[in-house]
Amino acid sequence: MPIRIIKWVSGGLEAFWGLPIIGGSLIVLLGWAPLLFMLILHIVGLIFSSKEGKAKTGHILGILASTLGFIPIVGMAFHILAAIFLLIEAARDQ
Repeated sequence: MPIRIIKWVSGGLEAFWGLPIIGGSLIVLLGWAPLLFMLILHIVGLIFSSKEGKAKTGHILGILASTLGFIPIVGMAFHILAAIFLLIEAARDQ
């Protein structure tokens, strides 16, 4: 059950960070701290997913989004992809 909550929360946050102009501007305004926070959240989620035998793709994409998020278009694309995968995985994990 905790991994499902982590996936819903991280998926929602990734969707927000992937918003053109708004997400990127807020990340820059906060001194890139959201990327570090999301990286930690995705690593924790990946550990829980591995232990529970759940899908890991969304968290792997999230880790890529957090590490490449400083590149404007690439970061946005990865945030959106991570959000899609995480929200689908959260809905499927029962």
